[in-house]
Amino acid sequence: MIKEVIVVEGRDDTVAIRRAVEADTIETGGSAINKMTLRKIALAQERRGVIILTDPDHAGERIRKIIASKVPGCKQAFIPEAEATRKGDIGVENASPEAIRHALARVHTTVEGADPLIEWADLIDAGLITHPNAAARRMALGNILGIGYCNGKQLHKRLAVFQISREEFASALAQIESEGL
Repeated sequence: MIKEVIVVEGRDDTVAIRRAVEADTIETGGSAINKMTLRKIALAQERRGVIILTDPDHAGERIRKIIASKVPGCKQAFIPEAEATRKGDIGVENASPEAIRHALARVHTTVEGADPLIEWADLIDAGLITHPNAAARRMALGNILGIGYCNGKQLHKRLAVFQISREEFASALAQIESEGL
């Protein structure tokens, strides 16, 4: 049984989570998160801890940001878009039990206000910004590190708030290079 409560978007996501692990969930009901749902998430965070596991799409990112801003200290897990897509539909409900377990095994804790360990110049030097393949490289890096896909500015912030070390960053970059990206 996972100690923390997992926050997902809907009922189908809860079903997918329960196929993969024994855990309790809170469903946001989509991107229109109401005050009552935020109160439940805050109570769960206070009592047991919370893991946010939303869809790897724009709406999922929006929900993730709302929760993280209203309920500090939540852990976050990410499923790569390719592992959460079936017949063009993106969502946690489409992920295999293995993909869900893998995401939950690589949970990140947000450390707000942390100094970045990876500088903006490092992202430029690594071809993650202002490079012809920057978006593809960021997607690969996000998948390897388990922090999801994001634009350059969001990547810099996630590397800081999740305290990704220079070693983890270098190892992920080496893997990207070995894959020819």
